[in-house]
Amino acid sequence: MLLRTGMSLVLTTVLLTPTAHAGPATPPRLPEQTGHGGAVSSVDPDATQIGIDVLRRGGNAVDAAVATAAALGVTDPFSAGIGGGGYFVYYDAHTGRVSTLDGRETAPHAADENLFVENGSPLPFAEAMTSGLAVGVPGTPRTWQQALRKWGTTSLREAMAPAQDLARRGFVVDQTFQTQIANNADRFGDFTSTRDLFLPGGKPPAVGSVFRNPELADTYRELARTGLASLHGGPIGRDVVRTVQHPPVMPGATRNVRPGKMSLLDLARYRVEERQATHVGYRGLDVYSTGPSSGGGTTVGEALNILESTDLSKMSDVDHLHRFIEATKLSFADRNRWVGDPRYSRVPTDALLSQRFADSRACLINPGAVLPAPVAAGDPHDPRPCGAAAQASPTRQDAENTTHLVVTDRWGNAVSYTLTVEAEGGSGIVVPGRGFLLNNELTDFSFVPVTPGVPDPNLPGPGKRSRSSMAPTIVLDRGELAFVVGSPGGATIITTVTQILTLHVDRKLSLLDAIRAPRASQRNSAVTPAEAAFLASAQAEGLGRLGHRFSQVADIGAATAIERLPDGRWRAVAEPSRRGGGAARVVRTG
Repeated sequence: MLLRTGMSLVLTTVLLTPTAHAGPATPPRLPEQTGHGGAVSSVDPDATQIGIDVLRRGGNAVDAAVATAAALGVTDPFSAGIGGGGYFVYYDAHTGRVSTLDGRETAPHAADENLFVENGSPLPFAEAMTSGLAVGVPGTPRTWQQALRKWGTTSLREAMAPAQDLARRGFVVDQTFQTQIANNADRFGDFTSTRDLFLPGGKPPAVGSVFRNPELADTYRELARTGLASLHGGPIGRDVVRTVQHPPVMPGATRNVRPGKMSLLDLARYRVEERQATHVGYRGLDVYSTGPSSGGGTTVGEALNILESTDLSKMSDVDHLHRFIEATKLSFADRNRWVGDPRYSRVPTDALLSQRFADSRACLINPGAVLPAPVAAGDPHDPRPCGAAAQASPTRQDAENTTHLVVTDRWGNAVSYTLTVEAEGGSGIVVPGRGFLLNNELTDFSFVPVTPGVPDPNLPGPGKRSRSSMAPTIVLDRGELAFVVGSPGGATIITTVTQILTLHVDRKLSLLDAIRAPRASQRNSAVTPAEAAFLASAQAEGLGRLGHRFSQVADIGAATAIERLPDGRWRAVAEPSRRGGGAARVVRTG
């Protein structure tokens, strides 16, 4: 206890007295770095540096993860922030235990299964996304608070202080930040508060200019000072509710922005849920992730179990990719049928992750041909070889913008944390005077049942969490940390994490090479979305001869990872190029 208290005192002295800056200087973007003392990897160099600074000052992985996440709310606000939610996975090196926090947003208690139905028909996705209806009760601030109380060594106030300073002094705008605003300029321009913050003078800020957000700095300070009471029942909460119920639409805007149903009581009632981590064995390793309400852990786990029965290390590249694509196709069918909020549905998590069920699905894979998609879900309660239900379970549209960070510390603790506001820019609505975007997380619900006549566990409901695909992952080798990994990207998170795992574990690629490898993302559809580099490969040509069809999409994911090397050093890894490239750092190099 004395050691824990001592750490907290050190952090109080340093973090609440930020170093004076003549002007913002952006730390370098590094895709890989190796060294000692712990590591941080995120999509943003300023955020990564803040996490490294916390580790250098004596903080642990949880302290650094919260500080990094708070900084991402400043520099990557179109992917994550205090207006959203996420899933936090923690490995305790002393106990060997993996724990998870479900900080997913919840629907208002006034919501029902017809939340996105109007005149008997589901709303168009784009109209639902940019509305108050789409905004779920934020869970990110409570996640930070609970993680620090359970496993951290510092307070929320101390952990948020560096990000507060960053928001006030500003950071240098890069091409990714400007492009994200430009991509959303039409809808950002339809809200007075969003236009004022992100479109000064009617245009995105110039690359190389300094972007400051003093309103967010003040919001961070108030949240920390009140222990989040200001959000969950106080002035910030009242501003959020007012914004959801009466979106600040520009006079003369023609967009039909539907008001939402959130109340101050919804904010006061919000709770982060502690969940049992999902777990599967794969090639002698133990793979842990987050369980429902996310389908990430169950779907990655089932795909790995399907692949377990085949020695992928000895296959050709084409045959390996064929098995990978077909495994995720099958596991997505089962996700879509069975996974939802466990408070509202009996999710058969253990059955979905059983090897017996996976084997009953794996036998459907034909090594010389493609399974017609969408395929039907299997029955994990009664797995029969090559059995399936009569109805198919396709994957519906979702947004694909999130952020992921990983942290390890000198003691060997680790965090894998995925957080989001859902779409790029969330709902598009900034809370006036508060400097942050609100999520559109409720569009992750099924608007109507995916398969008519079949129960859908992902319909909206009062206080319900929509199904997620986030899969923050921790991998152990005989009880010791091997590596941590995760990615943003909506439903593509599941395929990205699975692909990285099998490339690293089965094909023996380095983590960096596994992360930068061209990607395809099969989610139980007739056509597999793939990156341009994947489509240009000889492997894609070979897959085409097996019957695979592809469509070209932009970058899939932006993964981060950290591994423990045999000599005890850490190797931090980030995307070299996707989303402008990430930032991987260690506390001490050499």
